[in-house]
Amino acid sequence: MEQQFLTYIAAHQGLLYKVCRSYGPDRDAQRDLYQEIVLQLWHAFPRFDGRVRWSTWAYRIALNVAITQRRRRRVLTLELSERPDTAMPDSAGAHESLEVLYRAIAQLNDAEKALILLHLDDLPYSEIAEITGLTENHVGVKLSRIKSKLKTLIRT
Repeated sequence: MEQQFLTYIAAHQGLLYKVCRSYGPDRDAQRDLYQEIVLQLWHAFPRFDGRVRWSTWAYRIALNVAITQRRRRRVLTLELSERPDTAMPDSAGAHESLEVLYRAIAQLNDAEKALILLHLDDLPYSEIAEITGLTENHVGVKLSRIKSKLKTLIRT
């Protein structure tokens, strides 16, 4: 069971990093969030029944942990800063356009972040709907609005 879990984590690190980078205000918070997500995935792993793809299941848990952690951080620090300072994992040649996109995503609310991250991973609307509990049509409408908002944020 442990080896299977580690295999899943290794295969899906990218989605975990993406969530951490979008919800963690700095490198330390991103690392802490990553550890908490992996811990929660491990605790929940015995209940993973394979009815949905592992990535769908992991995204749901990762987003819930990230949102919960962010709420706790806000209550404890009373800070509303959303700007991630650095990329995760370390990457010496990070593209400026990616940085601009992540800064814009950081300005979105929690629900918008979750939707755009799922969309950026090329998940179909049906899977995004399953993860978020929205209808497929509502996912499409919200994503359209989020894309417009991101364009505006990137231009400014």
